[in-house]
Amino acid sequence: MKVIQCWDDGIVDDVRLTHILRGYNAKASFSLNPGLNLEERSFGWIHEGREVWRLSAGELPDVYDGFEICSHSMTHPCLTDVSAERLAWEVGASRDILENIFKKSVLGFCYPFNAHNETVKAALRSAGYVWARGSQNDEGIFPPRDPLEYNFSCHFLSSDFWPRFKTAKEKVGVFSFWGHSCEIKNETMWQEFEALIEEISSDANTEWSFINDLFIDGSV
Repeated sequence: MKVIQCWDDGIVDDVRLTHILRGYNAKASFSLNPGLNLEERSFGWIHEGREVWRLSAGELPDVYDGFEICSHSMTHPCLTDVSAERLAWEVGASRDILENIFKKSVLGFCYPFNAHNETVKAALRSAGYVWARGSQNDEGIFPPRDPLEYNFSCHFLSSDFWPRFKTAKEKVGVFSFWGHSCEIKNETMWQEFEALIEEISSDANTEWSFINDLFIDGSV
């Protein structure tokens, strides 16, 4: 079974996250908003009483070196509420900037707030995207009916993470999970997360994969 993971928003906690992932050769995708990563680290939002800070633009190449990059739009708006001109800029400029930063193709997109419709999907097609992450809790069937609505299996903190993992191994051939590294709130949770990555990595019947590879190869 192939396992994919996707992490959102380009935040400082990703420094520790990527360090753990590299330790287990665990491939991952990171969805970024290049319009929100400024010259210096900047305040993002409050998550359960804790400040979440965004990485600086200059940190992005090193922090995400070796990982897959996808767009999360320029500034993380609800894309179904913006004008046609703003929509085209959010999806098109973000791809151009990320490709310039990382010197490689950006083929995937993750919808901010999971907000999408046919107009948004048409804008993604025009901008050259191959796939987009759709709803967040599904069987994760691959290939999806629509590559611009690729539904992930579950959140990394889902109470049924391991049952879904087992079902995917038996029936689907691909297991996918997503999250934000700021949701790992304390040292105990970091240790639990590393144990999760270690367990998946040690399973001889699983293989970490980039999302692009699934859509390019079309095989599981």
